[in-house]
Amino acid sequence: MDNDATIGPRWRLLKLAATAALALMSLRIIKGEVPRVVSDHGLWDFGAFVASGRAAAAGLDPYGIYPPLTPHVVFPGFESWNPNLNPPISALLFQTFDIFEPVQSLRIWWMISIASYVAALLLLLRRYSGGLELPLLAIWAFALAGFWDTLYLGQIYMPFVLLAVVGWLRLEKGDGILAGIMIGLLISMKPNFAVWPVLLFLAGHRLPALVSVATAAVIAAIPLVVFGPQIYFDWLRLVASDGERAVFLTNASFAGLAARAGLPAAGTVLAALLLLGLAGWAFFRHPPVIVVSGFALLASLLASPLGWIHYTLFLLPVLLHHWQRPWAWLAAAALVIPVPVILGYFGAPRLNQLTAGSIYAWALVLMLIGLITAELKQQAAPTQEAFLR
Repeated sequence: MDNDATIGPRWRLLKLAATAALALMSLRIIKGEVPRVVSDHGLWDFGAFVASGRAAAAGLDPYGIYPPLTPHVVFPGFESWNPNLNPPISALLFQTFDIFEPVQSLRIWWMISIASYVAALLLLLRRYSGGLELPLLAIWAFALAGFWDTLYLGQIYMPFVLLAVVGWLRLEKGDGILAGIMIGLLISMKPNFAVWPVLLFLAGHRLPALVSVATAAVIAAIPLVVFGPQIYFDWLRLVASDGERAVFLTNASFAGLAARAGLPAAGTVLAALLLLGLAGWAFFRHPPVIVVSGFALLASLLASPLGWIHYTLFLLPVLLHHWQRPWAWLAAAALVIPVPVILGYFGAPRLNQLTAGSIYAWALVLMLIGLITAELKQQAAPTQEAFLR
């Protein structure tokens, strides 16, 4: 294992102990999450996707609200409809969800999602782990709040997590073309990850950046041909009007933190500063491809208006790459706290919502601090070596 090669035996023992503690905690969480997810709790977001596909097939607005399939979310102090927010290509893809009866389609989608997640984990654990630590990390990964809530809601993230993992690993191997295709497929459905190719390009890793943009552009053109430009106007209008959901406690972005603090504009400022700072760093420092990719994935969540807990599954490569660092263990522990525990803070005083109720967001902030610290140490290492000589 590459990461263990640079640390001593005592630190490896501490790392194994921390991983074992996480695994024990994770087993208890998994035991509680299984009955919640398999219960008869309705279609939730999957219903919105079925409604979107049906509407598109019937020539209606795929971004409309269609009760009872479109879910209506109500918590103390919060109420919102949850229509499909995905880009227009989803209006074609979601028509396949209506081939079978919706509940049956949801079960089939669960199997596809779990298979995708297992494949992504196998690839990552084979690369970054081994020995006793491997099964312990697998247990932790299957306790992540994003994993269980993705299944609960019938969301679509897990196949895209697999795309991100393959893209990450191919970048590490120097395969810019396949990596670019994977990243392009990812951003075609999750545009907030466009941060990734932009930072790659600025850092001098031009081939995967250009291939990813070309791939995403080709996919984006398909709805234009099928539906015409109006579908993009409908989508953009819905996205622009969706700012009220930023305050929701499972939004782990700067926008979510700022909204819960009562300073929504601060979220935009922080996001802009983060993106501009990373752009300047990438352009002037030309960091290695995996270093810039780690920052890009994290910034794609923190700078997004809606960085749901489900998006934290995309940070698996970052966490496992840095698993020798204590901040990764702390963030990993925060990200397995079940979603119902966090949602229990709805209606609580603002300070409680901003602290314990925002634990997912603070985990991402901790990761950002950890990545910055690791990069500063890496930059200082050559200077220290030259001084010692």
